[in-house]
Amino acid sequence: EKLVTGPEAADMVDLRLPVKQNLHLIAKAKGKKINQLNVCVLDRPRHSGLVDEIRQAGARTRFIMDGDVAGGIAAAREASSVDVLMGTGGTPEGIVTACAIRAIGGVIQGRLAPTDDEERQAAIDAGHDIDTVLSTNDLVTSDNCYFAATGITDGDLLRGVRYHGDRVTTQSIVMRAKSGTVRVVEAEHRARKWSSYTRE
Repeated sequence: EKLVTGPEAADMVDLRLPVKQNLHLIAKAKGKKINQLNVCVLDRPRHSGLVDEIRQAGARTRFIMDGDVAGGIAAAREASSVDVLMGTGGTPEGIVTACAIRAIGGVIQGRLAPTDDEERQAAIDAGHDIDTVLSTNDLVTSDNCYFAATGITDGDLLRGVRYHGDRVTTQSIVMRAKSGTVRVVEAEHRARKWSSYTRE
């Protein structure tokens, strides 16, 4: 279970609070009305109850089809149309998102959400407290981390690969937590050279 938002509301939200209360806190911190909030949610049947709560609170939902890393980063970035990401998703994606959050600011909070008794027991046997809410600093304990991604298909975070005859252009983003540096890299590749190089 995850909640990601930007620096304005980072010290106010709490995953243990009801959805509506967190949305009101985020709206207040961002100087918006609740009906101006965009909540990013992974489009899965398991989120139907969450979506109902978001809509009953008056906020808007923005669905993503796959993976919540880009949605989490969008929720933390100031120039984004996404105000918060909510819902359940993969643990590895949560860790990757936390690396980016260490660079750009904001907060990710997560809590284990076992899907059945077997997963629940496995987590307990591994020494995890499934009720503990973990924050950004719990998920990534050092500023000595980086986030890097290259767009394959078009998305909110990055533009996808473009083909122009023998040229291929890509867009990548690289974030360094220690310095808070975010670089967007526009790269041009020669298709013939690139394809022979990537086959080696």
